[in-house]
Amino acid sequence: MPTDATAPSIAAASRSTVWRYILAGLCASLVSIGLARFSYTPLIPPLIQAHWFSASDIVYLGAANLAGYLLGALLGRPIARTLSNVATLRLMMVMVTLSFLACAMPLSVAWFFGWRLVSGIAGGAIMVLVAATILPHVPPERRGSASGAIFLGLGLGIAGSGTLVPLLLNLGLWQTWFGLGVVSAVLTAASWFAWPPASAPVAAPSAVHQESTAVSQSSSGVSLLYAQYALMAVGLVPAMVFFVDFIARGLGAGAHLGSLFWILYGVGAIFGPPVYGLLADRIGARPTMRYVLLVQLLAVAGLCVTDNHLCLALLTLLIGAFPPGIVPLMLARVRETVTGHAHAERQNVAWGRATTIFAAFQAIAGYSYSAIFNASGGSHRLLFMIGGVAIAVALVADLALPLLQRRQK
Repeated sequence: MPTDATAPSIAAASRSTVWRYILAGLCASLVSIGLARFSYTPLIPPLIQAHWFSASDIVYLGAANLAGYLLGALLGRPIARTLSNVATLRLMMVMVTLSFLACAMPLSVAWFFGWRLVSGIAGGAIMVLVAATILPHVPPERRGSASGAIFLGLGLGIAGSGTLVPLLLNLGLWQTWFGLGVVSAVLTAASWFAWPPASAPVAAPSAVHQESTAVSQSSSGVSLLYAQYALMAVGLVPAMVFFVDFIARGLGAGAHLGSLFWILYGVGAIFGPPVYGLLADRIGARPTMRYVLLVQLLAVAGLCVTDNHLCLALLTLLIGAFPPGIVPLMLARVRETVTGHAHAERQNVAWGRATTIFAAFQAIAGYSYSAIFNASGGSHRLLFMIGGVAIAVALVADLALPLLQRRQK
């Protein structure tokens, strides 16, 4: 990658300082997405049993975080233009903490929806800004691994939703929300002074508009990334949302075994970001993307044909690595694809746009799969097949693009 304006900060930052920055990013991704989004899944049955809200309202409230995530992806950079990246990241972590504490008081559906929406906005904004804030201080040859470490928080949150939340539920429902708020507050405080020095607000709106135009006019490679990320969002939703129900009810294995498989899913999620990021550094982001898509396609196909618990356990680890792992991998692909003059800012614009597209298709897929699930009489494997087709299309598109480009030449 060509030398750019970030070179002085790379040279000035010591190894320990860089790891401090990365730790701050990990805390941010853990709080804003790992906990704020994924802790809600195991809380759905207790919320229904405690009659905090009706079952239909609780499902509706679950979608509030996804809607907020899309808003946050759109608003993250504009907010950072007014403040700074670091100030915005700190503010978003505080807002997530407040949302946890507020959700301990079920005053009304509107109250709960509003705070779940806030937590989603914070998650989307952090996803857009955190890598752009930290990676300029990391040597280029290690940015894939650094991205994996930053977004390890997503995997830790998935694992925590299967372990920490059940432990807190032993104390009570409102105590669980309060406990999540305390954990979030501790991580926010621990990362407060670990961020890079607060930089000036990002480029002025006119400059950002010019860079955005430059990205939109770039090669077909960037368009492919957007399409792949959208397809991956569609492909990962079935297992992420319906997998536990598939084990518990679809296979008749019961809720307890379903919870154990969700913990396995979380273990895979922990390994996903660092492994994908390391592979991107070692063999390149594009080959890694192809291998990952192929492995996921085979794993999803396995879900459609086997009932063997041992095989399903192995597939669970592979599938669990995918949702958090593709974040640093796609970020590496953006850095690899978007080059040229002032490429750092163009990369940030492209990454923000990719995150927005991912959020939009994830939300659309969530509602669409729910409708298909109800219309099909609860066919989990039909959903897995649809997700597998989306992953297959993403893989074929990546393989076909170089052939089309050569023909055009």
